[in-house]
Amino acid sequence: MSKSRLHACTMALATLLLLGACRGGRGDATDLTPEPLAYARNICCERGEGFSVWTLRDPWDTAAVLHRYVLVSDTAIATERIASRLPRADAATSVVRVPLHRVGVATSVHCGLMDELGCSDAIAGVCESQYIDLPTVQSRLADGTITDFGNGMNPNIELIMDVAPDALLLTSFEHSGGYGRVERLGIPIIECAEYMEVSPLARAEWMRFYAELFGTGSRADSILDAVCADYESLRRLAADSTAAARRPRLFTEMLYGGQWFVPCAESTMGIMFADAGADYVFADRHGSGSTALAFETVFDAAADADLWLVKYNSATPLTYTQMEQDYKPYARFSAFSHRHVWGCDLARSHFYEQTPFHPERLLRDLIAIIHPELLPGTQPVYYQPLEP
Repeated sequence: MSKSRLHACTMALATLLLLGACRGGRGDATDLTPEPLAYARNICCERGEGFSVWTLRDPWDTAAVLHRYVLVSDTAIATERIASRLPRADAATSVVRVPLHRVGVATSVHCGLMDELGCSDAIAGVCESQYIDLPTVQSRLADGTITDFGNGMNPNIELIMDVAPDALLLTSFEHSGGYGRVERLGIPIIECAEYMEVSPLARAEWMRFYAELFGTGSRADSILDAVCADYESLRRLAADSTAAARRPRLFTEMLYGGQWFVPCAESTMGIMFADAGADYVFADRHGSGSTALAFETVFDAAADADLWLVKYNSATPLTYTQMEQDYKPYARFSAFSHRHVWGCDLARSHFYEQTPFHPERLLRDLIAIIHPELLPGTQPVYYQPLEP
């Protein structure tokens, strides 16, 4: 099929697609078969002959649709026949031919996932390459087969046009106002909002959607099955062993720009602290994201907490001396004075590249720190005890 013919068929399909969400009225789309997801709540899938419909719920307005993608296989029946089976679309619907062969990727998280799924060759452009510590990406940046589009919030439009990717994988944000000039390029935008999911495994399950974009669904299913089995096994270990035992009190992070951002109880990190057998000091702060607090508020809640987990990005490992030099009141916390602070060096740990789609690895770390007796001999991968 010629590019012009394909474009015409795609536009025809886009005008005839569904108005409601997955569980809303499907009108006469009787041959769409729902494909249940085990954990994810902000995404759902339905399948037809030669295509699938993935509906992304708006995590900031759960009654609305963030985006709907009709993924049409290269080997699918004629696009016009697919269109004839579906009701009319709204503006949130995009039709994308899959598998994708050349994409722009804004984050190291999704570059890392593509690498694991075996489709990193499809990465044609990235944003802020200095933060992507993946050998496959860095080597291709060096030989010019991957282009750096620059700042993720304001990428170089001319470079994107030169690369001409099949799609762009961009992170969605609340009240972002859209994607600016990028939206006017006519390149499909894949909105990446898995970080707003309701649990660590729900977030990981989005890999099924991303895998379908690149034709690696079987590989994703195999990886996800192992992730879920390991996570649930670790969660049960912590739950069974700490039911009658004291759960150490834990808090996390540091001041940044005068505010202390802490995960809320229903965020993926808040849930993981509970799953690891910790008594998270901000478990009463409800929500699925983070909340900004003043130092005094954090100190009132966490002054006598047993454990303190921090993340940082530095050329040298963080120490207790450095923490106190940076902000002297840190030394007033009991976890600091008793030397129970653990640090995750983002420059070396691959925390953000790996843990979103491998929460079982982070849960193992947390249990090894919070309840080391449950995993004897386990050395945490992401967090390390601070040196003096």
